[in-house]
Amino acid sequence: MSIGHTLLGLLESGPRHGYDLKRAFDERFGQDRPLHYGQVYSTMSRLLKNGLVEVDGVETGGGPERKRYAITDAGITDVGQWLAQPEKPDPYLQSTLYTKVVLALLTGRNAADLLDTQRAEHLRLMRELTQRKRGGDLADQLICDHALFHLEADLRWLELTAARLDQLDKAVRA
Repeated sequence: MSIGHTLLGLLESGPRHGYDLKRAFDERFGQDRPLHYGQVYSTMSRLLKNGLVEVDGVETGGGPERKRYAITDAGITDVGQWLAQPEKPDPYLQSTLYTKVVLALLTGRNAADLLDTQRAEHLRLMRELTQRKRGGDLADQLICDHALFHLEADLRWLELTAARLDQLDKAVRA
């Protein structure tokens, strides 16, 4: 996820302080990984330097100055271009799990046990996500569905690999 583009997109609805941007980000996208304030302010500093945002006002008070940021025309164009670009699908051709299976076979360890343990972990996480989905709003349901579909694909791979483990063992030892 591009934090900068996400913050720019949030600014399109109107100027905001860094605190408000963090709160809006966390509500919409950061349930599992909220932004740190330092990340918000360092990103806003970079966006300001690149001309994608401008300071719309500064408030002074009992603490440090509070800058209110607004998106520039260049920022709006940048977000539009980012949104129009498709995300590169990740084909997982360098899977850590595959590496572990092959290394288990090469070192004489039980790859079937490794696959069983991984399957149990996938199922545990799927149950957790399904429970979260039941109590979540539409955004949470959609993000959980995304994760569940990926986990289901991983489970299919685990089953296929378990079924072909003897063949894989012979292939890696050849």
